[in-house]
Amino acid sequence: MIDLYYAPTPNGHKITLFLEEAQLAYRQIRVDISKGDQFRPEFLTVSPNNKIPAIVDHVPADGGAPFSLFESGEILLYLAEKSGKLLSGELRERHVTLQWLFWQVGGLGPMLGQNHHFNHFAPQPVPYAIERYQVETLRLYNVLNKRLSTSPWLGGEHYSIADIACWPWVNAHLRQRIDLQNFPAVNNWFERIRLRPATARAMQKAQAN
Repeated sequence: MIDLYYAPTPNGHKITLFLEEAQLAYRQIRVDISKGDQFRPEFLTVSPNNKIPAIVDHVPADGGAPFSLFESGEILLYLAEKSGKLLSGELRERHVTLQWLFWQVGGLGPMLGQNHHFNHFAPQPVPYAIERYQVETLRLYNVLNKRLSTSPWLGGEHYSIADIACWPWVNAHLRQRIDLQNFPAVNNWFERIRLRPATARAMQKAQAN
């Protein structure tokens, strides 16, 4: 059993998408970030950076004590290795997949997160920041569209943790003032993932919590 410390954000959705796709047993523990739950001492023992998501694996593969992890990219990699799912064992596809996973963690997520902040949460408009992050958002969508124009999935021939990492951020495209019709390969990829039964289950659980 895996305890998932969760909030319905793009980074939170990454882990529920994986867990539902891999059909791993888990318990979803809601962290209400609007009330400051992420700063509670009991949560900080699991996630010292006071961010969601985080997990505790009560049955780690080494047979040892429960194992806690934070950082969504590392959690995806850990779960993929634990389950043997959604990460190719073939050298080239594995590392292409990890390349796109790190692209999401280091670029797509942080830049789109800044887009969300300055468009929706900043206490006063900052035109320079709004424009800067909108331009970078468009650049990243073009990078994604170019890749998906030549490959069915980000890692290659198989759906993987790279797709799972990116999809929740693209799912928020309207908040980023992005029209997916302008990115046809991204739109096709987005819809194929949206229609997967595991995606539907994950998003339904997010709404229920």
